[in-house]
This record gives sequence, structure tokens and C-alpha cells, in this order.
Amino acid sequence: QVQLVESGGGLVQAGGSLRLSCAASGPTFSTYAMGWFRQAPGKEREFVAAISWSHSSTYYADSVKGRFTISRDNAKNTVYLQMNSLKPEDAAVYYCAAKISSLLIVARDKYDYWGQGTQVTVSS
Repeated sequence: QVQLVESGGGLVQAGGSLRLSCAASGPTFSTYAMGWFRQAPGKEREFVAAISWSHSSTYYADSVKGRFTISRDNAKNTVYLQMNSLKPEDAAVYYCAAKISSLLIVARDKYDYWGQGTQVTVSS
């Protein structure tokens, strides 16, 4: 069983930055494909970014490309989401997700494990 715990959310002004962290349990973190998703009130959970287990591949939603960066530290069992130039429309609950896979995974329904989420609020 994999447990994921997000942290780093909060309130930030538009144009500001936040770094989210997702700490994973389990001895085989280096074999997990990881992703970040977000869900705003009244909307479906949407893909934000993904990273393969080997760090070699990343993928971003068009809405965050150039502003957000996903990375991982396998020694710390942690994946990060650096968010710069935040906009009010980035406000949401952010979730990390994991799946034991060597592939880069974008589809929400392909992930097996989810964290509880961390709230990001962006004031205009």
C-alpha cells in the first residue's frame, strides 16, 4: 500500500510562487510514475504535470507549461511541483498521484494511489 501526503499549499498573491511536496511511503518509490492533478470547486479533477520514474520524462498541461516544474527526489521519496507566476485560475486543491510503472502517465484513471490534497489559493 502506498501512502501519499501533500504539503506546501497556501495563500499567495497572483504572480507569486509556491512549491508543493508529496511524500510517499513504500520502499519502491523509484519505480512509481508520479503526477499532480488539481480540482477547483465545481470542476472535474484535471491533469497538471507528470514525471516518469527515471526523471527522464515530464509532461505538462498547456495551462501550466512554462510556469510549473515537476521534479522528484527518489532518495527522499518525494515529488515536487514548483509553481511560478501563479494566476487566480490556478487556485484549487492539488493532489499527487502514483502508479507503479516505468511509463509517463497522464490519464487520471490510470493512477492507483492518491493523496488527500493541499489547498492553493491565489488572490488577485
